[in-house]
Amino acid sequence: MMESIQFKLNNKNRKITIDPDRTLLWVLRNDFNLTGTKYGCGMGHCGSCTVLVDDKPVRSCMVTADFIEDKSVVTIEGLGTPEKMHPVQKAFVEHDALQCGYCTPGMIMTATGFLQEHSGPSRDEIVDAMEENLCRCGAHPRIIDAIQSASKEI
Repeated sequence: MMESIQFKLNNKNRKITIDPDRTLLWVLRNDFNLTGTKYGCGMGHCGSCTVLVDDKPVRSCMVTADFIEDKSVVTIEGLGTPEKMHPVQKAFVEHDALQCGYCTPGMIMTATGFLQEHSGPSRDEIVDAMEENLCRCGAHPRIIDAIQSASKEI
């Protein structure tokens, strides 16, 4: 059964009529063409699909569309622009904290949510916060450095 769902997406009010049991990941990618949110494992283990829902990191492959009713969703596309990057995006570029880039949007969104709640975190706290976001390329040390750098700017 189709339902109308209202929510805010990247600071714009949206209303969509869809099957409420579809995952947020596929709503973002297929209905809004926001392909920065990646399909990784499909089971919430890798973090590639992470977006912010009401400023909290959420694995979009694990929640259904009805979860976002009356909430605010921010994807990597809504975080910053090439001209005015978010501090976490800027730090990832400055620290070359990516390799293939597939995990990068999820890493940035997880880090952004974490830094919104933790000012001046220690390196160990950052490592713990990012523990469940996986990077197969091995860019983790640069990712941690980037988040630590961004924490000073936020």
